[in-house]
Amino acid sequence: MRKMTFQKIAPFTALVIVALAALFVPSLPNFIDESGSYNAADITWLLVATALVFLMTPGLAFFYGGMVHRKNVISTMIKSVVATGVVSILWVTVVFSLCFGESLGGFIGNPTTHLFFKGITSGAPWSLAPTIPITLFAMFQLMFAIITPGLVVGAVAERIKFTSYIVFIALFSVLVYAPIAHWTWHPEGFLFKMGALDFAGGTVVHISAGCAALAGAMVLKRRQAHVDQKEIPPANIPYVLIGTGLLWFGWFGFNGGSALGANALAVSAFATTNTAAAAAGLSWMFFDVLRGKKPSVLGFCIGAVIGLVAITPGAGFVAVPQSIFIGVLSAIISNIAVYYKSKSKLDDTLDVFPCHGIGGMVGMLLTGVFATKTVNSAGADGLFYGNAAFFFTQVKALGIVVAYSFVVSFGIFKFINFILPLRVSSEEELLGLDATQHNEKYVQGTLLVEENGYLKESMLTD
Repeated sequence: MRKMTFQKIAPFTALVIVALAALFVPSLPNFIDESGSYNAADITWLLVATALVFLMTPGLAFFYGGMVHRKNVISTMIKSVVATGVVSILWVTVVFSLCFGESLGGFIGNPTTHLFFKGITSGAPWSLAPTIPITLFAMFQLMFAIITPGLVVGAVAERIKFTSYIVFIALFSVLVYAPIAHWTWHPEGFLFKMGALDFAGGTVVHISAGCAALAGAMVLKRRQAHVDQKEIPPANIPYVLIGTGLLWFGWFGFNGGSALGANALAVSAFATTNTAAAAAGLSWMFFDVLRGKKPSVLGFCIGAVIGLVAITPGAGFVAVPQSIFIGVLSAIISNIAVYYKSKSKLDDTLDVFPCHGIGGMVGMLLTGVFATKTVNSAGADGLFYGNAAFFFTQVKALGIVVAYSFVVSFGIFKFINFILPLRVSSEEELLGLDATQHNEKYVQGTLLVEENGYLKESMLTD
């Protein structure tokens, strides 16, 4: 029998303790609608939107998995997907309460307000979503919390231990995601009261994940392949295309669902989302051509995702025509950032910080420029419409989220590295994480190769 260690025992033990504690939570009736405010169309749309956002997590797995080395495809994909399990349990237990419970000074929710979903299945609707049950609001928000730590995977891929990453997901969700979500989306959150606008997660999801990715890459340091300046070909570009399609599709729920109803604002957010993605995909590809490269599937896919990131904070505040500009500019800025990152010693494996971090920052700032009350009367007019004060509010909010996310995430990675090995051994890195961490292997099949002027099939080898 294999020797049991604390590292092996602790995850299962923690899950069992949570499961046993849940047995003593009383059951209450579902979806009490004392005021008669629930709207069937709104409930239907939010159910669909929630499912669409969930689809983004396997989409992200394909997107990232297709870009790493063949020996690390499975390990990269599972790190994105496993967040579904870890965050879902934490969400019901305490994280939803930290995000949307009774505000403690505008900084964090009271963890006891909705501990183990207390008062959720039978409680009053969320104040900003009165036409849907609070349970549905909680599940919709859960999908955002799931994908956020999954985004960080791309920066630390090919060298982080699986167990250590599990710990990171838990600590990040409690210490980084929950506070920022509370600040931004709770009516008593201090960024909300400051007047900062983030329609669907530009700060909460993308900037926080991007800055955490930067911190993780700095703590984990460089892969040996990066030190040796070896070019690593993507394992499967069609996977990247599939992932992009799933992300784009899911993003309609991500942004459109954030209207929290089946209404005109959801339609507007739907339109700006598609337009910005299309513009950014073209912008990245055409800008590559200007730089002497050939147009590529990878380039269009990366650009489209950046456009989706950039439009997220302003999807329900900016008009459709301006979303073209947001998509074009965000792709150019991120493209340049990726170029300069490639010349540095920073080993952000899949460019999470230049794409999600900087893309989210650009989107946040351009929301401060192009937001208009014509689109959303609950929003604000931006710099383009003569309101410089709102633009500087966005700048302040951005600076606060960047600083907090980076510093706390850096501390989390350092703490994990202190209690557990954060990085795999050199030998494990060489062999690949699929085999050494999961005892699984990705087989791509055959490849057409040229030999003596003829094409023939050859089995892929490492």
